[in-house]
Amino acid sequence: MKAVFLDAATLGDVSFAPIEAVCDLVLWPTSSPEEALERVSDCDVLIINKVKVDSVLMDAAPGLKLICEAATGVNNIDLDYAARKGIPVRNVAGYSTESVVQSTFMHILSLVGHLPYYDAKVKTGHYSWSGTFTDVSLPFFELSGKTMGIIGMGTIGRRVAQVAEAFGMKVIYYSTSGTSHCHDYPSVPLATLMAEADIVSVHAPLNSMTSGLVGEKELSAMKPHAVIVNMGRGGIVDEAALAKAVDEGRIAGAAMDVYSSEPLKVADALSVIRHPERFSMTPHTAWASVEARERLVKMIAENIAKGWQNHDR
Repeated sequence: MKAVFLDAATLGDVSFAPIEAVCDLVLWPTSSPEEALERVSDCDVLIINKVKVDSVLMDAAPGLKLICEAATGVNNIDLDYAARKGIPVRNVAGYSTESVVQSTFMHILSLVGHLPYYDAKVKTGHYSWSGTFTDVSLPFFELSGKTMGIIGMGTIGRRVAQVAEAFGMKVIYYSTSGTSHCHDYPSVPLATLMAEADIVSVHAPLNSMTSGLVGEKELSAMKPHAVIVNMGRGGIVDEAALAKAVDEGRIAGAAMDVYSSEPLKVADALSVIRHPERFSMTPHTAWASVEARERLVKMIAENIAKGWQNHDR
């Protein structure tokens, strides 16, 4: 059984031994659309992370029996065409929960506590020259007693809620599916969440119900001191409207790990912000702790082993 991973570089320096134990694995760091067509010609299993798997690519792999998504979201795969061809698609869920939650609060604490600002105060010598033991030139507020508004109360959203409670925060959420299945916290309309939350944290998939969900209207409803964090998917938050709201000081700040175009385009609205100190930005790394990537590889291997067993029956 031959498996081909078309964009293995997206997983970094993780060991692929668990996958190699269940199949003959060929790793390609990256693949252009043209290269992908050649590389899948004799594969039984296709592994991809962000490579687009359309009808053309599937037809180029006549022996393809299984598609493994090296992530949770499968919006890069033509699921209808795969179903028509009888090719199962297996994703990996839950592997990155703790990594994303940790990254979420890393961004929140840095934004609210103005970590880069105070870090620079010490490292540039301004603190040493100040003549006083402290610097309170940029006030910060405590999370305790504030409201965390979570957009998307799935597995990650629930863990974010639990950590927020540990900080003493009140938690409310908006169900992007329209089904308020979590009864541990109040479910509220989106307009209510945006108006009441001190921290808005996005943890939803990108689909027809969430695309452009948070735009100018929703951002305008936020408190002036509030911040918004998007660890879900680019495209959920209108980036141009967000850049404008933060730059104009209508909200205090924003944190982004995901973008509507990845990598972020040089001319993108978020690349030409006037007040970068009000933003905390990472290059889609929230999912990628060492442990999360190790779990991901192991779970891909399990999907291949199970998928092949089902195929042989």
